[in-house]
Amino acid sequence: MEVRDKNGVDMTTGAILPKMLATALPLMASSVLQLLFNAADVVVVGRYAGEHSLAAVGTTCALVNLITNLFVGLSIGANTIASFYYGAKDDEKLSRAVCNSMLLSLIGGAILTVVGVAFAEIFLVWMQTPPEALDLATLYMRVYFSGIIPIMIFNFGSSLLRAKGDTKRPLYYLTFAGVINVALNLLFVIVFKMDVGGVALATILSQALAAALIMRCMRRESDAFRFRWRLMKIDRPIMVEILRSGVPAGIQGTVFALSNVVIQSSVNGFGPIVMAGSAAAQNVEGFVWVSMYAFSQVAMTFAGQNVGARRNDRLNRITFATLGCAFFTGLILGNFCSFFGSELVRIYDSRPEVVVSGVTRFRLVCRYYCLCGMMDAMVGVIRGLGVSITPTVVSLLGACGLRLVWIFTIFQLSAFHTEFFLFLSYPISWLVTFLAHVGCYVYVRHKLFPTDSAGEKVEKTNGVA
Repeated sequence: MEVRDKNGVDMTTGAILPKMLATALPLMASSVLQLLFNAADVVVVGRYAGEHSLAAVGTTCALVNLITNLFVGLSIGANTIASFYYGAKDDEKLSRAVCNSMLLSLIGGAILTVVGVAFAEIFLVWMQTPPEALDLATLYMRVYFSGIIPIMIFNFGSSLLRAKGDTKRPLYYLTFAGVINVALNLLFVIVFKMDVGGVALATILSQALAAALIMRCMRRESDAFRFRWRLMKIDRPIMVEILRSGVPAGIQGTVFALSNVVIQSSVNGFGPIVMAGSAAAQNVEGFVWVSMYAFSQVAMTFAGQNVGARRNDRLNRITFATLGCAFFTGLILGNFCSFFGSELVRIYDSRPEVVVSGVTRFRLVCRYYCLCGMMDAMVGVIRGLGVSITPTVVSLLGACGLRLVWIFTIFQLSAFHTEFFLFLSYPISWLVTFLAHVGCYVYVRHKLFPTDSAGEKVEKTNGVA
């Protein structure tokens, strides 16, 4: 058995909450920094490249997420499997899982490169991109997807490091790369006048740096997380486990992206004022969501390690700790946004009617965002148990399906065709889906780890379910 790396966290013993906070806070900081760096991209384009360039970059965001979500979901599968084997102290399988995950990042990146570069313009036409922004948006996407492999490498590498509780080093790499990204944006756009192509090039160069740092880190690991070129070959049983866990997560992300397009269409129907107010509020909401979602990601690692170590007695405490952290994070940050909603919206747009629209969204979405945090937390715990299809189906039927049914039925009635009832679909769908996930957790918990007459847990599975 290999020596355990000092950067790893043993989540199978000791107090849960302090370790959960120590692991989640750097991950939370990474996500917030990523949003800040993305915002800097938009500011540079909007201020120095012009409105058509800004529209071009904005048009591609939803499409890029839609195309990449499936493969980003596979990194969740890599995290789940690696967490399980790390907790089980099965270094041989863990080493194979690490190398197969990185191989998968290369395969996924290559597929995305071909799809993104070859079909960029076709996808943008399907999305009814304005003619004046089409050429610029196509250029941005083609440059961006030509460098998608390093982005996949960083996503998978940081996901694997999270499997042992190492969230600090990815934060350091992302911070360094983000600063370089902002500097290159200014250089390419202001000095070299490269417009949206410069923004995309700055992104892929900075991500290539982050990928190089994460690979350098994994090449120097002293434990089974060390990357070995000789193991870079498809190991069918390991690859099947990763795909079985990751594909449902990827499908869920893709369908969520599609449902958000439908909701955005409903927002667009209220005109430019509501669109501007909703967009401003949505940008701020992103910071609250990534802060809560950090606990969902950490929950997968905690649950995975403990299932692997057969410490099933700790699962309920992990669940309660995760729910508590996500709830209070959403409650505090969400209500802060709701209370200071006017001031926050004015950062983006100072028009009074836009401010009113943004505040309306804050009071229905951010005020109850803690429900979304708890919903995601339950998904993280259940996936950590090795069950991926069930939470995906529940999320799609609840958070997506219920919301779409609401929009196509209740929202269509003239008395309810307002901003208030459109945004009300969010907290209602979160609450219903959260309760459904709780029921699924109880069912899965007792099915995988039944209690015998003596009151002790009996292991029913020998691997990830």
